[in-house]
Amino acid sequence: MEHPLNAHALTPTPLAAGDGFHTPSIAEFFPDAVLFEGTIFELTRIRMALILITLVIAALFVIGMRKPKLVPRGGQNVAEVAIDFVRNQIAFETLGKKEGNRYLPYLVTLFFFVFGANILAITPGVNIAATSTIGLPFLLAIITWAIYHVQGVREHGFVGYVKVQTVVPGVPKALAPVVILLEALQALVIRPFSLMLRLMANMMAGHILLVLFFSGASYLLLEGGGLLPVAGVGSAVMGLAFTGFELFVAALQAYIFTLLTAMYINMAISHEH
Repeated sequence: MEHPLNAHALTPTPLAAGDGFHTPSIAEFFPDAVLFEGTIFELTRIRMALILITLVIAALFVIGMRKPKLVPRGGQNVAEVAIDFVRNQIAFETLGKKEGNRYLPYLVTLFFFVFGANILAITPGVNIAATSTIGLPFLLAIITWAIYHVQGVREHGFVGYVKVQTVVPGVPKALAPVVILLEALQALVIRPFSLMLRLMANMMAGHILLVLFFSGASYLLLEGGGLLPVAGVGSAVMGLAFTGFELFVAALQAYIFTLLTAMYINMAISHEH
């Protein structure tokens, strides 16, 4: 039977025969289906929680902004503060006022969707971020990749956009082919890959650390002898402290992902390299 404090160790794997301590395995990043197993609509607890938290975030904004008033109160005030944060700290700072307002709906949606997917890491009953596996970060990176390339082509035309993205003024002619190749790789591969990998790796690492802290606390408190339970208390405290830190990381990674998206859009539509 799984110990009460071992809530994060969802599919444990023995570290050593008979020692009772479990380490995180790759299987817990791919939990069993809850509904529609074996179909394209298969739902795990992570996917169900992601759908639920998406609906909750959308409902909060709809309710908060349903009947906006000149002097905001309650839900409207919360919604406006949230939107203003993305507008002022990301959109306007990166794109300027005109273009920032133009792309604000996407940036606000992206920020709060990523944040919602991230905080599933510390949500009881889920205990793993939807962004800790490659699927969701890959999808979000591809959507961002498509948006900034499409907007770049609209702004410059296809040939002009290719030139903006690959030709660096002042580069010696002998080095131009190498620089063009590197710039093309950066625009086509490196940017979306780095977006995906940064988000996934941070949320995956957070989950693994939480598993280790709580499973270690469970083993030391319930099975350890001598002074080991004292270390178990320390491990539990560290797990709780890191749970709070994981909330900060969830918000930070949402901010970084959205900020980089705005930066890439700005690079695509800018008339300066």
